[in-house]
Amino acid sequence: MQLTSTSFKDGDVIPGEYTFCIPAAEGHVCLGANKNPQLAWTGAPAGTRSFVVICHDPDVPSQGDDVNQEGRTVPASLPRVDFFHWVLVDLPATITEIPEASHSTEVTPAGKPGPAAPGGARHGINDYTAWFAGHPDMGGDYHGYDGPCPPWNDEIPHHYVFTVFALDVERCPVEGPFGGADVRAAMAGHVLAQASLTGRYSLNPAVTL
Repeated sequence: MQLTSTSFKDGDVIPGEYTFCIPAAEGHVCLGANKNPQLAWTGAPAGTRSFVVICHDPDVPSQGDDVNQEGRTVPASLPRVDFFHWVLVDLPATITEIPEASHSTEVTPAGKPGPAAPGGARHGINDYTAWFAGHPDMGGDYHGYDGPCPPWNDEIPHHYVFTVFALDVERCPVEGPFGGADVRAAMAGHVLAQASLTGRYSLNPAVTL
């Protein structure tokens, strides 16, 4: 399989229109347009009955003590963990493209509805759900796509890996509220093929992209 995008090329910097936050002169960051990028894939094997799309950032700090703190940086040596930005399951086998801005067009404070998604698919919750838990203005369940917003004081650029999986089942075996880790576990033994596309992003002006 091959995954491509007209929004950015594999290995390139993700444009700000596809991000949750963009750099700002005051306060370091402000909200971005948060549109989902265009994705298209080819070469799905025979027997494909549905697709799953996952976007994750493997560069998220494992500890938040220094995150977005004035006068401090998130060290490059800090162990990193996954942060899921998009979890989409049950895309019919007849669909091979997701148009730009078809699943997200803005930042939605207090979350996004789900799991119903275009084309009869289902959205999982992304990890902004946990990040904003308890926040008086932003707390809620965030279904679907929400783009990059790495710490503005992180010493490393973050990588955003978009992956499409071809499955041998029409419905991914997850129920109720589900996230990226749940889908990864549920797909085990059902993946016929997969393809990925990676973009880079940073909000730290000291980081070279």
